[in-house]
Amino acid sequence: MLSMSASFPCRPQCGACCTAPSITSPIPGMPNGKPAGVRCIQLGEDALCKIFGRPERPAFCGGLQPSHEMCGDERAQAIRWLTELERATAP
Repeated sequence: MLSMSASFPCRPQCGACCTAPSITSPIPGMPNGKPAGVRCIQLGEDALCKIFGRPERPAFCGGLQPSHEMCGDERAQAIRWLTELERATAP
């Protein structure tokens, strides 16, 4: 299932939001979450979330909504923006 906001669709074959940020809550297959820069185990080869819309999907993931600001015009821009957000919000 492809996620999308009301005005900005998720970029096919991107998966930046499932790679760049850290996730501190459990993910099926990653009971301790995941560090920043590590591909989520639930990110399929098609770069879509295997648990999208399911209750075991972390709330953090549901809170990330695609936008031009976050996603930019290409995956590399999304990785840079999310990496900077990760740095800015690190404890």
